[in-house]
Amino acid sequence: MNSNLIRNGFIAAALMNIGGVLFFSRVFTNDAINQADPVVMSNFGLLMIVVWGLAYLGAAFIKADLRGLAAAFAIEKLVYVVAWGLWMSNHSLGLVYEQDLFAGIFYSIYGLNDLAFMLFFAWVFMTGKPVERHEPR
Repeated sequence: MNSNLIRNGFIAAALMNIGGVLFFSRVFTNDAINQADPVVMSNFGLLMIVVWGLAYLGAAFIKADLRGLAAAFAIEKLVYVVAWGLWMSNHSLGLVYEQDLFAGIFYSIYGLNDLAFMLFFAWVFMTGKPVERHEPR
């Protein structure tokens, strides 16, 4: 498994979480995102997405076995994919676009983005090799 690919994937996930939230929420001032899903996408929820991004960024530079961490990240992304799917099945994306273009784009893509990174993290978990551990003498 290519360590550069893994590091870059973790960095990309971080940039999408951090940059995506800050851009589309206009640094937490876009009320249309909050109003469309006040539970998952409250400003607190958006801040926690940024925090997850910081965790991905930190993990990108760990020189160790990342399988367990990647599994946790895959599960976290699965939760957001399910939340997005449920939201999409019960809400009108058109109404969000009418309220705010950035919010509409955000809700159009966040679940697909999380699905892609969920698959990436699951791949890291499934194909990763454990780091050899040597017992101290």
